[in-house]
Parts: sequence; structure tokens; C-alpha cells
Amino acid sequence: MDAETLRSLQAPIKQRYRETPDAALVPARAEARMGIDDVACVVPTWHGETKAGLHPAAGGDGTLACSADMLLEAVAACAGVTFRAVATASGVKIRSGRVIAEGKWDARGTLGVDRSVPVGLTEIKLRFEVDCDADPAKLARMIETTERYCVILQTLGNPPRIRVE
Repeated sequence: MDAETLRSLQAPIKQRYRETPDAALVPARAEARMGIDDVACVVPTWHGETKAGLHPAAGGDGTLACSADMLLEAVAACAGVTFRAVATASGVKIRSGRVIAEGKWDARGTLGVDRSVPVGLTEIKLRFEVDCDADPAKLARMIETTERYCVILQTLGNPPRIRVE
């Protein structure tokens, strides 16, 4: 896809959102069905189901998906798609590229070993490895723009209000 095609696809959508802001409110939903016989959940995804369970650091055997890894996969995917859109809109040709998301969490918090240890990822690092025709300064601006418009990065950086029912 080139910049002109992307703009022509997005122009009517952007105009609709300008005219009817409520139309831009996109519902998102995920579900996890709890296992009956094991400590696991099945998560329906776009292309099948993923079974998630305990990480080996919390007593799992490593055969089931880890929710923290799934979160990092969402960050990497969103950043990658956003970067590709930014590159396309900028007319920058990408020869190859990867976004690597890495995180850390302390199992002591998750297992309740030490209540002073936070539960959850406490650090996430994104690395962009891109072979393209942009100079280093332009590439840096593209990554900054990606950070600004990546839904998952912005959600993690500015957490939403969460209600549990």
C-alpha cells in the first residue's frame, strides 16, 4: 500500500469522525473461559483459541500461553502496525522490520511471597529494528509518531479507569 491509497481509505473515515464524534468510539471486547479441571483459561482470538495458564515461574509447566507474554504480543503488534501506517503515510519504503517487546515481572508479587513487591509487569522495553530508506532523524520521528498513535502503548502509558464487577 502507498501513501495515496492509505489516505484515500482513511479520508472518509476521518471525515465521518469529525462530523459524528460518537461514531469514533470503538467497542473492544475479550473473553476468557475458565477451565474446570485446571488452572487455565481459553481465550477466543481472531484465528482460533489460545489456552492461557500459569507461567513456570508461578507453577505452570510452560505448555500454556502466559498472559504477560500475550500483553507484550499486543504491544508489539500494535506498535508494528502503527509504525507501518506511519511509514506508509510518510512515503518511507520498509525493506524489513521487527518490533521486539520485552518485559519484566517479579513472581514474588504474583505468588504473594512479598507484599511489597508489585504484581505485574514493572518494565516494558520496545525495540524497533527497521531496514528502510529513512535517515536516522526521520526514523526517530517515525518511532515517536508511532508512540503517540499506538493504542496499546498509549493505554499502558495512560491507564484507563478499570471497573471490576
